[in-house]
Amino acid sequence: MTTISPDIFKAYDVRGIHGRDLDAAGARQIGRAFARVIGQLEQKPTGELRLGLGRDMRLTAPEMAAAYAEGMAAEGAHVLDAGQVGTEMLYYLVGSRDLDGGLMCTASHNPKAYTGAKLVRRGAIALSGDEGIGDVRDLVLGDMGAAPGGGSVEPIGVYAEFHSHVLGFIDASVIKPLKVVVDGGNGMAGPMVGPLLEQLGLDLTTCYWTPDGEFPDHEPNPLLPENREFIMAEVKRQGADLGIAWDGDADRCFFIDDTGRFVDGDFLTAILAMSMLRKQPGETILYDIRASRAVPDAVQELGGTALINRVGHAFFKSRMRAEGGIFGGEVSGHYYFKDFYCADSGTIPALLILEELSRHGSKLSEMLAPMRGKYFISGEINSQVEDPQAKITQLAERYADAQQTRLDGISVDYPDWHFNVRASNTEPLLRLCLESLVSEADMEARRDEVLALIRT
Repeated sequence: MTTISPDIFKAYDVRGIHGRDLDAAGARQIGRAFARVIGQLEQKPTGELRLGLGRDMRLTAPEMAAAYAEGMAAEGAHVLDAGQVGTEMLYYLVGSRDLDGGLMCTASHNPKAYTGAKLVRRGAIALSGDEGIGDVRDLVLGDMGAAPGGGSVEPIGVYAEFHSHVLGFIDASVIKPLKVVVDGGNGMAGPMVGPLLEQLGLDLTTCYWTPDGEFPDHEPNPLLPENREFIMAEVKRQGADLGIAWDGDADRCFFIDDTGRFVDGDFLTAILAMSMLRKQPGETILYDIRASRAVPDAVQELGGTALINRVGHAFFKSRMRAEGGIFGGEVSGHYYFKDFYCADSGTIPALLILEELSRHGSKLSEMLAPMRGKYFISGEINSQVEDPQAKITQLAERYADAQQTRLDGISVDYPDWHFNVRASNTEPLLRLCLESLVSEADMEARRDEVLALIRT
């Protein structure tokens, strides 16, 4: 019996509860449909396709990845199976070997009951609900008929060459023996990033560093405050220079400064943008619609060009390819690099921040102080509403005297404060990000005013 719920096909990936929403038989069907969609996008017979495959540490991943491979091969594709890897290593495999596409068997940061897949086409460009994932869904839920067969699966190793490639983003010789606490959340960071950190001569404390799909310590989602309490306390207890935590499939990393304070993704984007612009002056940086003005201000101060962008990795990767840009950052912890096939990485930002701290000889809290003292941000706040679009219309009318844009939801800009409100792709939620350039108190007052409009 095949278990496959239509609800697993999300805006950016495939995701659901294993057994209830998706099983191995369903994964085989998704593998088949994915091969057909890639064949259509690349205008190739499926028998000529070369597709990458990787899997994370989830308990069901070996079974599910094998089913995806079987499905792709059943359509005639040649599958290069990298085994257990971080998601960005699958992106590297697809990009470095110019494959037609790739499938990563992962449920990212979700709890252990979940399974899923991230799907990319040639160049490691993500499929999305707007392009590709809906087509996979329609094929799976329809009748694909008999599979032609004729494909094959080839095991392949990518760790050594991946490590060599990402080390090329920094000058490893400048790294000082910083005291660093890392939290892998029992995900893929340990094997993916660990060997690099050990090479750099750091004073390293590793926590939850062994992949374990039981997640015995905490869920692998550092964006949730309860999942980063441990590393924040540990940085303070040890008097460390830095803390770094990764999500389950390790394509996102999050930073704790030397005082034990979480570093907002807006400010981290600004620091990474400055690092990249010092290496490649005058280039273009992408940042997301929710971000603090700290990002465009920092980019412009260094002579770069800042381009605002829709939220979502498919939009970042496609725009970087179409219009250029050496780096892009989202406040959610996704950081994209032109020289990494425009894909997001949880490894390269960690290396760049270690390089920045070593070069400048200053604490991360000192580097952040000017931004924290000027830009007062709310973070993303979710509100459940019955009619998200009606609320957006109401906000547009209430703030009609401001500059407004509709790139992604609604953005309302005044000289000394601004906000973005956008609807969730999957739930009846509105997401608010607001910033004041006046004070923390002003931000809180503005935030409460907008939230009151959203929630009444």
